Amino acid sequence: MSDLAASGMFLPSQTVGSVLCCICGVSMPPNPANMCVRCLRSRVDITEGLPRHASLVYCPECRSYLQPPRTWIRADLESKELLTFCLRRLKPLTRHVRIVNAEFVWTEPHSKRIKLRLRVQREALNGAILEQSHLIEFTQHDNLCDSCSRFQANPDQWVAAVQLRQHVSHRRTFFHLEQLILRHGAAARTLRIKEADRGVDFFFGNRSHAIKFVDFISSSVPVQSRSDKQLVSHDPKSNTYNYKHTFSVEICPICREDLICLPPKVANTLGNLGPLVLCTKVSNSIVLLDPFTLRSAYLDAKQYWGSPFKALLSSRQLVEYIILDVEMESSEISVGGSKYVLAYAQVARVSDFGKNDNIFTVRTHLGHLLNPGGYALGYDLYGANINDCEVDKYRGLDLPHAILVKKSYEEKRQKRRGKGRSWKLKSLNMEIDNTKGRMDEEKRANDYEEFLRDLEENPELRFNMSLYHNNDYQPSEMASTVGGDELPSVPLDELIAELAISDEEESNCGSMAE
Repeated sequence: MSDLAASGMFLPSQTVGSVLCCICGVSMPPNPANMCVRCLRSRVDITEGLPRHASLVYCPECRSYLQPPRTWIRADLESKELLTFCLRRLKPLTRHVRIVNAEFVWTEPHSKRIKLRLRVQREALNGAILEQSHLIEFTQHDNLCDSCSRFQANPDQWVAAVQLRQHVSHRRTFFHLEQLILRHGAAARTLRIKEADRGVDFFFGNRSHAIKFVDFISSSVPVQSRSDKQLVSHDPKSNTYNYKHTFSVEICPICREDLICLPPKVANTLGNLGPLVLCTKVSNSIVLLDPFTLRSAYLDAKQYWGSPFKALLSSRQLVEYIILDVEMESSEISVGGSKYVLAYAQVARVSDFGKNDNIFTVRTHLGHLLNPGGYALGYDLYGANINDCEVDKYRGLDLPHAILVKKSYEEKRQKRRGKGRSWKLKSLNMEIDNTKGRMDEEKRANDYEEFLRDLEENPELRFNMSLYHNNDYQPSEMASTVGGDELPSVPLDELIAELAISDEEESNCGSMAE
């Protein structure tokens, strides 16, 4: 253009053409409809067929809105989250029009109304695009979400109860189950959780929730269960019955690290295993290990309850030994994912020091863990008073003087007593009977401390558990190493940040699926 103007050629000026509106005759820029905007709006309504009213389900307790079918989303009034939620509810509207802008129209907070003004675009006539304002009014309907309704429900109005029991002298099994329940959210539908003697009671508002919980427990530990029901009320006119259901669930009394003398019938079924075996793991089946031959076997719930037996000695009867000498007998062998080495060890009871010269030579499966001068925990069969009918069935059975179970860190833990841990666990909202004596409280505290030590020493127990950072923990250089050998601890990469606890609780309060 500049070259043409410089050459002196005539250039006509560019003008914008205009046409007359075919309805009112007003001059206007041309468009496909040949109508001015005023006439076009008077004859074409692009909001025709669009909804002007909608409803929202609102929980006044946690200020969340229901996203069908079961998701609850927390949002404040006139917030970005609420605007996004309302637009999602209007998703079918976008099939007909294009939303350009959206904003709230102020309403009284107590009016139970939310007004939304939209700017929408739509093809009006012969390809002409028209933009128009559209007002939608949402009506709030109050309804408590599942978590709030359970929180406000009367805990005595339960329909089904699960009575979980284990007849042993400690509660470590329930501490382990508590973490599994929290990890998988198995107790999300409970109305109330109450600690009982040798067990825990779970109360539900629906029988199906109790059945689902019993199935979860059955997949975690070997149990046997039975169910009963009691008639509460009966309406002869409508022929309806109201029952209270009770599920009695008994956990097998065999725990990890227990010493067992297998009955002859069970030993023959397992290929003449034992008869003296150690329980190394309890899940939905029991893992038994012969510490003298490294043979192992699995016993499921059906096999156990078909021929039940009890432990010869439990972990509460473990005795501390000092290791004087270790002589390896075999190379390292993997049994059920764990590594063992057969060895002969010379040991002496720590309690005998300065009193006698009793030294025992025992065969053990812990040759890869024991060192001269170290300590180990084991069962003292030399000084134990064993009165078990299963042992009497084996004529001529020569009991060893001791059976070592695991390495001991008691001396190093004594030096670190009073120091906290860098991690912690969550716990269920459980009603605990505070009327018990001081002895019961100390016993419970000792059982919990033993459970925490087991988690530190055995990484397999931490599987399917959530461990969190302890923000109150202050590390100490003196506590990190004691005697040149580090104590077992939980690696930092297995811990979850403390912030994740509050985030999970807030989201679970607003959204919970079956």
